[in-house]
Amino acid sequence: MPLQTAAIVAERDPLQNIALIIFDCDGVLIDSEPIASSTLAESLRGAGVDISASESHVKFTGNSVSTIRRMIEDDYGITDIEPLMSSWHETLFRTFGERLTAMPGILQVVSDLQRPKCVASNSSMRRLELSLGHLELWDHFKPAIFSAEAVARPKPAPDLMLHCAQEFKVDPSLCVMIDDSPHGVEAAVAAGMIAIGFVDPADPRPERAKVLRAAGADAVAEGAGELLAALNAANALLASPGS
Repeated sequence: MPLQTAAIVAERDPLQNIALIIFDCDGVLIDSEPIASSTLAESLRGAGVDISASESHVKFTGNSVSTIRRMIEDDYGITDIEPLMSSWHETLFRTFGERLTAMPGILQVVSDLQRPKCVASNSSMRRLELSLGHLELWDHFKPAIFSAEAVARPKPAPDLMLHCAQEFKVDPSLCVMIDDSPHGVEAAVAAGMIAIGFVDPADPRPERAKVLRAAGADAVAEGAGELLAALNAANALLASPGS
């Protein structure tokens, strides 16, 4: 590439120090978590568990399906769990098709990014296809959409983060992970990546920014409107000596 052209490319890409931007899906790209919480609560109530949608949101959000299954078995003593999980997923996926939307402003942010990017989610690939797959966002990432099913351990283990870096053949220390869950932030930190905590302004859970910072987030963005500033801060951090 001619030097002049290279300079123009660098000038147009203010995030040039970031090798890969990794997005969580639920609660960052798509407004799926309230739907998941309410439909899971509905299925649990059908199995005799007294739980509200808000209680379900606090308890289960951010966990992989395998972890949710284990929590239900351990906490509520439900041993024949397959009918409950099947009922939940049937309702969940139908409701995604009817009501799911992208997080406000996130499509514009993703569309404007010039850096390599991917999705890394604790959700199953089937759930990703039946949620994110309904929206235009899917085409901005495919085929770089990774489920925890691809690795041995879901977040908060670093396995999925390291898998993303390996797929793109980049150094994990040059990657930035955006996640609304402490599990995702912890996974990024364990992988040696910069972590940006993402807070949905409509999230009913209190002090989410504090929770994400406590998990190790280097910056916190409240909504998509603050995300570019957080990415610029991450880019500057990578440019600083000793980063």
